[in-house]
Amino acid sequence: MEDNHNPQKNFESLKHLLLMIAQERSIDRLLEMLVQGLAEIPHIALARLWLALPGDLCHQCLLKAECPDQSECLHLVASRGKSLVDTDESWGGKNGDFRRFPIGIRKVGMIAAAKEPIIIKEIQPDSEWLVRPQWVEDEKIVGFAGQPLLFRDEALGVLMVFSRIHTTEEELIWLRMLADHAAAAIMNARAFEEIETLRKQLEYENDYLKQEVNEAHAFGEIIGRSEALKKNLEQINLVAETNANVLIYGESGTGKELVAREIHHRSQRCNKPLIKVNCASVPKELYESEFFGHVKGSFTGAVRDRLGRFQAADGGTLFLDEIGEIPIELQSKLLRVLQEGEFERVGEDKSRKVNVRIIAATNRNLKEEVEAGRFRHDLYYRLNVFPIDVAPLRDRKEDIPLLVGRFIQEIRHQSGRSCGMFSPAQMIQLQHYDWPGNIRELQNVIERAVIISQSGQLQLDIPPTIQSSLTVEPSKGTVRLDDGKLLTDDEFKQLEKENIINALIRTKWKIYGEDGAANLLGLKPTTLSSKIKKYQIAKSTDGT
Repeated sequence: MEDNHNPQKNFESLKHLLLMIAQERSIDRLLEMLVQGLAEIPHIALARLWLALPGDLCHQCLLKAECPDQSECLHLVASRGKSLVDTDESWGGKNGDFRRFPIGIRKVGMIAAAKEPIIIKEIQPDSEWLVRPQWVEDEKIVGFAGQPLLFRDEALGVLMVFSRIHTTEEELIWLRMLADHAAAAIMNARAFEEIETLRKQLEYENDYLKQEVNEAHAFGEIIGRSEALKKNLEQINLVAETNANVLIYGESGTGKELVAREIHHRSQRCNKPLIKVNCASVPKELYESEFFGHVKGSFTGAVRDRLGRFQAADGGTLFLDEIGEIPIELQSKLLRVLQEGEFERVGEDKSRKVNVRIIAATNRNLKEEVEAGRFRHDLYYRLNVFPIDVAPLRDRKEDIPLLVGRFIQEIRHQSGRSCGMFSPAQMIQLQHYDWPGNIRELQNVIERAVIISQSGQLQLDIPPTIQSSLTVEPSKGTVRLDDGKLLTDDEFKQLEKENIINALIRTKWKIYGEDGAANLLGLKPTTLSSKIKKYQIAKSTDGT
């Protein structure tokens, strides 16, 4: 074996290897390059590298009984070598008996714990530390050297070689230099990978936010004073500061997404992203890619790596709208992420960890879906930790004037158009409709009214479904419903009074000017002042 030892040639090989690892930015390629370069030196039988990482296989680890702390251990991440006994045998595997070493246990673990190398220039066949002495004899192993990978006094891992010649002082110096450069290169590669991951995540979030801005209607706050809404707000306050999963129930258009946003904004994750997935709009074959991302070339059309929504939401909140639309055969993959906090991108066998809070929403009865076999019961119970049932607009009609005022304000701001307010009779019309489309339908009606109104008071273009439900008879001071019920003059005046109070509160009791209550209601300031006096409306001490 001594004939294969050419110091000058080995020196050139090691120098080339140092230059190569200094330029590599991928940790996986860096580690493989390091052990491969060492294994190509003729007298090196086996080169292996372990990194200190969180414990993951503790329940099946052969050294479990000796492990003092299962929070961290040495993971075998790269291995290369060549057998003399079986030339077809590969020593590149990472799943053998020595794939994990507790820190401080056995030779490899002791190197990491002490941050000191262990050098054995000539191995004795009867050495107690040898687990497989016959392997050493058969492969003609003579020397052993293990070096800690140190970076700023932190042991990142251990680099180890078995040699078929007596280890020289010169080689020990080179191995120490190689370990130092490898530690620095690993930290640089980790930094580059983290920067690249953040860059991709920011790029993805930017694209996502642009999409959200284009799609959103910008009515982003929860508006109302009804008892039903107060109950929802109490539930939001209770659950927001926890990490519990939330399942929001409600009809289409009730504002389930606004509830999700409010929970996120009040949580400790508010400085991290809130990412939305509309499960109903994702094609079945793209669910995995949408949720977990994919690597380039993993399927036709995958022309570049793509982050999934889970990774984009890491540290923040993932809002899964219309959760009931996820095909049952794909629900198990979602359940795994919720239970274990890890996933794999499509086309990649590397597991990734994420810390994501799930808020889901549905307009279906998921319990019935479970009973019908269309939704997994274990996923249902994982999501249904804290259910919130968002009230439909028909159960909070006292909020309609406030919603109308907010919508008009936003439309004015967006369009630059000036317009008045609905008359009391028109407001009554709006409040006596059941709104099957809920807030979304109300918003559409208001937008249409602003569009068709050229100036002054808004013209309510009521859809047939609304118009047929009631008829206003101002001359008689009543509102007649199709079922024959009437609003008396006193009831009508009470509604007008409440409408004026709402307008005054919204404008902070300012009557005159563009941002005054008179303009908001489409009335002259003098007329509004007369009505305030007539209804004996006064500002309370708390400003309401």
